[in-house]
Amino acid sequence: MGNLPILILLPLLFGAVLAMIAGLWRPAAAQVIAVVATACSLVLSVVGLVRVAPDGRMTHDLGGWSPQIGIEYVLDPLSAYLCVIIALVGLLVSIYPVSAAFNLAPRRGAPLYPLALLLLTGLTGVVLSGDLFHLFVMLEIYAIATYGLVSLGGDRGVLASLRYLLLGTIGSGLYLLGVGFLYFSTGTLNMADMAELLPPLAESPTVLGAMALIVIGLALKMALFPLHVWLPDAHSYSPPGVAALLAAVQVKAGAYGLVRILYDVFGPAYGGGTELPVATALVWFGLAGILVGSILAIQQTDLKRLLAYSTVAQLGYIGVGIGLANPLALVGALLHVLNHAVMKSGLFLVAGGVIQQTGLKTIAKFAGLGKRMPLTMTGFAIAGLSMVGIPPTAGFFSKFYLVWGGIETGNWAVFVVVVSSSLLTAVYFLRLFEQIFVREPELEVVANAREPGPRVVGTVAVLGAAVLLIGLFNAVIVDNVLMPVADRLLG
Repeated sequence: MGNLPILILLPLLFGAVLAMIAGLWRPAAAQVIAVVATACSLVLSVVGLVRVAPDGRMTHDLGGWSPQIGIEYVLDPLSAYLCVIIALVGLLVSIYPVSAAFNLAPRRGAPLYPLALLLLTGLTGVVLSGDLFHLFVMLEIYAIATYGLVSLGGDRGVLASLRYLLLGTIGSGLYLLGVGFLYFSTGTLNMADMAELLPPLAESPTVLGAMALIVIGLALKMALFPLHVWLPDAHSYSPPGVAALLAAVQVKAGAYGLVRILYDVFGPAYGGGTELPVATALVWFGLAGILVGSILAIQQTDLKRLLAYSTVAQLGYIGVGIGLANPLALVGALLHVLNHAVMKSGLFLVAGGVIQQTGLKTIAKFAGLGKRMPLTMTGFAIAGLSMVGIPPTAGFFSKFYLVWGGIETGNWAVFVVVVSSSLLTAVYFLRLFEQIFVREPELEVVANAREPGPRVVGTVAVLGAAVLLIGLFNAVIVDNVLMPVADRLLG
């Protein structure tokens, strides 16, 4: 199946077009199309992961043009792993009643599914791209979809979308400028070709400047501290299902780009490990982001805003793992991409269920919700415990690998910061758990609340089960996918 890399992408692309047409007359049909498209992409992604793991590779030259002048799609264990995560989260969010959870009118909710599919198309294209310019095109596709999705959150959503538009454009411009410098230095945009041409240019100021521009641009897309300023508003004011997509997979595209370009394109000729100034910056900014995000999350009174700031902290873990350039730390970062996707999407979808049933967003008003929505809140508790890093949940193991990698490199600050952040995370989740499970209902709207519909409960249950299963069977993922990927990238 040499066409498999492009086949993973096509259901999402065609689905976006069909959902746009269907949404004009019947938004419910657009949701069905989204479910079918993401399910097809998920099946193909799983097939692709099975075929290429642990060290295989499949390529597809779009239109039959050679990679030097055409567009190459590449499916390897890393890209297949990300494709599975993107399609899985996309499927669950497509099943989830996004419009109902945010009380959108049918006409206003119509753009949700075509824009969501366009977002997933761009994200999948990013991880399958074999050349740097096509990766830029896909970055812009998902960014455009994100602007539209965030703007569906009302007036504040529009303002958040405009802020992201401005900062996202800066990030894209920096990335494209860096790619231009690399093209002038090497004469190619293909990643594999560039990786062969760059080692002799390791001392070139132009190439080093290009690397810095690309890393800053992608770090802004990833919302890595201190370039995170667009994220809290975008995640707080967008519809819950949209926020789940943004937190779970959208910000991970920048992280993927950093891994792919730093280790696959530039490679060890550019220092590797913590000898590389860029890598050192990723480690220390990541550690700062972990602490700042956790502290700011504690101060929030709005649930969605709390979850948004916690995402800033969680992205710091990924940045640290990328920058340490140690196999165990990189495994921790890549495993945390998956873990955070299932944890945070579950938490945002629960927030949507609460809004649907009560209209409440303020944490102080959640007293007694656990007694009225026990199934939904059990899923919330599982995801929350995983965010803290309680074994045997998924979140514990990615933090464990990250700390282990930090100790191996002699960076004990990683251990101190990760433990401190876990304690800070425990503070704000224990505050939530006290309100939800210990206290009695104080508001009539809470006393009259009930479990949201089966689609909400079902998606939350699947994600809660995933948190436990990934934790219990993380060794299967690490041994068969992530450790071979880390060894190859750092080899």
